[in-house]
Amino acid sequence: MAIGQTLLGLLEAGPRHGYELKRAYDARFGHDRPLHYGQVYATLARLLRNGLVTESGVEPGGGPERKSYAITDAGITDVEQWLSTPEKPEAYLQNTLYTKVVLALMSGRDAATVLDTQRAAHLKVMRELTRRKAEGDLADTLICDHALFHLEADLRWLELTAARLDELARQVRA
Repeated sequence: MAIGQTLLGLLEAGPRHGYELKRAYDARFGHDRPLHYGQVYATLARLLRNGLVTESGVEPGGGPERKSYAITDAGITDVEQWLSTPEKPEAYLQNTLYTKVVLALMSGRDAATVLDTQRAAHLKVMRELTRRKAEGDLADTLICDHALFHLEADLRWLELTAARLDELARQVRA
């Protein structure tokens, strides 16, 4: 995920301290991968240096002063460009799992076991995501659906590859 653009997008609602940005990010996007404070402040420093944010105030506190950041016009333009740019569709042509299957076949190991082990791992994650989806809000549902659809595609590939293992073995060993 583009952390910088995400923080800029969160700043469009108004100025915030780094701590507030981290909490907002984690609440919306960081369920499985919360941001580290160091990452937030390093990103804010880069955005400040690039003119995409400005310091909008400083509050004294019990610890270090808390700087507040606001998005600049250049930052708004950056977010608009990022939102309008499509993400590159990934074709996954260099797949580690495919490599494992081929190497298992080349070495005389049981490639079907490789596929079965991966299938079990996928199904476990799919059950966890389905549980999370049932217990979550709409954002969780959408995030889980995205992951589930990718895992379902992987499962279809696992099944197709399992059905073609004998033919693949002949080609690999030739």
